Amino acid sequence: MALGRRGSRRIVVGEAAYRWRLRGRPTYSQGLGWTPCTYAVELEGASGTVLVVHTGHAHPGNWLVLPSAPVVPSDVARTIRLALSRGWNPQAPGPPFMLDLSKDEDVSPPP
Repeated sequence: MALGRRGSRRIVVGEAAYRWRLRGRPTYSQGLGWTPCTYAVELEGASGTVLVVHTGHAHPGNWLVLPSAPVVPSDVARTIRLALSRGWNPQAPGPPFMLDLSKDEDVSPPP
């Protein structure tokens, strides 16, 4: 699975460049608040493992005006570092590396 350049954003963490993408419009399940906001990250220019991050909060575009939080580049950088520390190898081929932030107490956004 590869992220296209269209709709994705570039971010540099350490010395590596990554591309990340958040759906502009929520899926049906995200719109109703049944599933959390999710975004994907990959190493730029490589066809390795994609990081899929479940944020634990509703998509900002949900239809029920549920409490949500925007996904900002500093959050993406923090989750990239966390995934790398937990064994994500973005250069190796394989299934997506799933990271569920709703279960992590040490990744809460700053106040």
